[in-house]
Amino acid sequence: MPKRWRVHPHDAAEIRALEQAARVPFVVAQMLICRGIRDAAQARAFLDPKLSDLRDPELLPGVVAAADRLMAAVRDRRKIVIYGDYDLDGMTATAILTICLRLLGGDVTTYMPHRIDEGYGLNVEALRTLAEQGANVVVSVDCGITALAEAEVARELGLELIVTDHHEMAERLPCAAAIVHPRLPGTAYPFGELCGAGVAFKLAWAVCQRANQAKKVSDRMREFLVQAVGLAALGTVADIVRLVDENRIIVKHGLGSLLQQPTPGIAALLKLTGLDQKRELTAEDIGYTLAPRLNAVGRLGQAALGVELLTTDNPERAAALAEYLNELNGSRESIERSIYLEANKQAQEEFDPVSDAALVLVGRGWHAGVIGIVASRLVEKYHRPVVMIALDELGLKPGVGSARSVPGFDLHGALSACRDTLLGHGGHAAAAGCKIDPEQIDDFRARFVEHAAGEISQSSRTAELRIDAEVPFSSLTAEVVQQLERLAPFGCGNPRPVLCTTGIRLVEPPKKIGGGERHLSLRLNQHGTRFRSVAFGGGEWADAIASVDGELAIAFRPVINDYKGRRSVELHLCDWRPDTVAEPATP
Repeated sequence: MPKRWRVHPHDAAEIRALEQAARVPFVVAQMLICRGIRDAAQARAFLDPKLSDLRDPELLPGVVAAADRLMAAVRDRRKIVIYGDYDLDGMTATAILTICLRLLGGDVTTYMPHRIDEGYGLNVEALRTLAEQGANVVVSVDCGITALAEAEVARELGLELIVTDHHEMAERLPCAAAIVHPRLPGTAYPFGELCGAGVAFKLAWAVCQRANQAKKVSDRMREFLVQAVGLAALGTVADIVRLVDENRIIVKHGLGSLLQQPTPGIAALLKLTGLDQKRELTAEDIGYTLAPRLNAVGRLGQAALGVELLTTDNPERAAALAEYLNELNGSRESIERSIYLEANKQAQEEFDPVSDAALVLVGRGWHAGVIGIVASRLVEKYHRPVVMIALDELGLKPGVGSARSVPGFDLHGALSACRDTLLGHGGHAAAAGCKIDPEQIDDFRARFVEHAAGEISQSSRTAELRIDAEVPFSSLTAEVVQQLERLAPFGCGNPRPVLCTTGIRLVEPPKKIGGGERHLSLRLNQHGTRFRSVAFGGGEWADAIASVDGELAIAFRPVINDYKGRRSVELHLCDWRPDTVAEPATP
């Protein structure tokens, strides 16, 4: 669907004032102001986030009690189980605490629920099995904050339950021995947006301090914590939390850790993907290369192998696991393409862009572990909240739903408003999941779409592309684009700068590239200056762009392509339109 372009208005005097005060290039000052940063001190803190600026771990609500209990469990040789979530945030959180406690001599195992058979979070049958196997302490990571009934069962079984989570809470908290959560009621932690891996990192840090009986830890513990920052960076980027405050610090320094001090499993993945040859890793390297391979095992029901890859100290086992993860990711991509084609066809047949404020799509036999990715792609295409529901082929199990949202629409709240049509639901504002009786789907669809209509205005149903500035090709030198890299790491809450320009002509017809011809490669010319451009996920644009008789207006993200030591500017196309007006947008 067409997007509304909105170019950020600029005040040259304000930009020059920040340029001089913060001692940064003009273009960097311009981009900082687009992000609401107008003060020199804020600018310096943003551009140079220091690891020492992370808050003391004991300030995180619940950390003191949890760290004390874990140290006591290690000392008493009690059997500890780290109970994780099957996505990458959960896997990295599990890995961080597992490595930490094993380093201290703890008797530690992990449990990763099967995404399809068990679903998200703590479940009673798993807790009973763990108790029968002799577990004494269960530590939930990236889950558990709404597990009220499961916490009661754990207590009845004699399990000491420690909950670490970051998701939305229910009206009551679970009855647990300790709860670690950045937004725990009655507390005032300054930053409530840590992901599960960020929470686990803070807890592991506190445990290390206790082990050394000092704020400053031993060299061995410090080496672990540096690697743990890298694991936390993986989870932070993959969970699409905002890269601000502590999240930004974790990712900024974690990227260096992943490349310079990787665990054997990460080293194997870096080598397999060729990322070990890069001088620096980016958040996009996590988002588009590492995270999909690690997430694939969880989506296809084998999250335990992802945790094993992250925790093994055997390079040969790490290499074998990395190869297997790569193969699984290929299978995941094939399944995803198939579901996307079917779901998009259903959307085109059933969706009314004028009256429908949301999409609820249903397919029998869709893989429940992959529908979330497809939902994200459809949100981008239609700019509506999307709920994808996978039905069991035999009709014996409840439907499994995965939902993704648009900015400003609270999915968790929407599912809560429809709770009487669901068997269960969970998640947060941007991404959520549910289970549903197939007979309730029509009622749920009507209720969900009606709720969305009341929350999303007609004007908000057109996607808006926020553009930082309009610039000609001639100004996009390698030096200028390299200066923009100072704003990294890029991601949620700090997107890579988006620029636009007009008067663009094709050098040659666009070419579809990538698996399933999903992407598009173009060569573009503006007054003699040429750039290669790639539109990721833009394969559908090929015929429409090729048919334009005249010039194009384009919106794009400039990047430095470092291929075999040769650095050049490349454009990642965000959107385009025929250049029929003098200005591409209004501020």
